[in-house]
Amino acid sequence: MKRKVILYISQSLDGFIADNQGSVDWIGENDHEYVSDYGYESFIKDVDTVILGANTYKQIICELSKDKWVYEDLQSYVLTSENIKDTVNIKYVNMNIKKLIHQLQQEKGKNIWICGGAHVIDQCIKEHIIDEYHIKTLPVILGKGIRLFGEGHGKIKLKLKKVKEENGLIQGIYINQ
Repeated sequence: MKRKVILYISQSLDGFIADNQGSVDWIGENDHEYVSDYGYESFIKDVDTVILGANTYKQIICELSKDKWVYEDLQSYVLTSENIKDTVNIKYVNMNIKKLIHQLQQEKGKNIWICGGAHVIDQCIKEHIIDEYHIKTLPVILGKGIRLFGEGHGKIKLKLKKVKEENGLIQGIYINQ
């Protein structure tokens, strides 16, 4: 069976994945007393590969998790033009996203997670390589920032597979028709 390519991401009600400073701090501000992973553990058990862009990678190692790589149990691919030495579980690649995904889908494994950022997501959409969209919408309006979906890729018809509300967040899972 072909490994699924899944976009799993949070957005504001007005469609932003980061504020105008590139920060995602607002994602954790929903309710500090509510304890939940909002389905992350259920999602991640079926994933063994994560793909992210250089800006998302830098944000993780410089701001969100300075001491430890958060995806150490997954094989990570960072799309970058910088010449960085690979580690055991992080590969730095400078290649077309469609070619990378095609190579990964030839290998045995679990699902492939498109983690971000906006440029990587936009490339995946333009290449029609996302099988499922898992989008958590938080009850906040940012007004401006980095949009989840860019322009210029045309209409893509999706089918709602599942919707779940938890503590004010709405997660929609959509599949390509």
